[in-house]
Amino acid sequence: MTHNTRSALIIIDMQNDFVLPNGPVCVAGAAATVPLISLLLSHFRQQQGPVFHVVREHRADGSDVDNFRKALFAEDKKFVIPGTAGCEIVEPLQPIANEYRLVKPRFSAFMQTELDMILRRLAITQLVVCGTQYPNCIRATVLDAVSLDYQVTLVTDATSAQTADVAAANILDMANIGVSCLTTHQFITENA
Repeated sequence: MTHNTRSALIIIDMQNDFVLPNGPVCVAGAAATVPLISLLLSHFRQQQGPVFHVVREHRADGSDVDNFRKALFAEDKKFVIPGTAGCEIVEPLQPIANEYRLVKPRFSAFMQTELDMILRRLAITQLVVCGTQYPNCIRATVLDAVSLDYQVTLVTDATSAQTADVAAANILDMANIGVSCLTTHQFITENA
């Protein structure tokens, strides 16, 4: 968080169904990122920086599920349904008072949400992004943020994918569009 910018932390899809090993749509690397995201969250809370917990929710009947996931719901492999434990943000990352919880209907945290409006009202110019998972919601959010002229920092070890190769390919692509790619330690050290 440089002196001439205002930063917000964007934590994406760190919900039980995506993170816990027994979750119906568990992302292989997600659970390992929880302690690192906790460090980022503590850092932003100490700095009194805005925090956005961006999550996914689906109707139990599957009527709002992405086309490519409809088969999962047809097989009764339902996930992130409001009111279920699977929809909740993992315990160590639960929002506190004055933090934002936004529901996105698709991959990008900007699509059909209030995110951009709230960020602009708060005079935020830099986004620090982490969560799960790289090729889908992280990438779509980062690309939209860059398109909207936000400065973006991707916290690489606090973001997950099903495999290390998928993560590496996505980090390379995002670095090539001007995204700053830092580890948790690097980010916290540079923004102490």
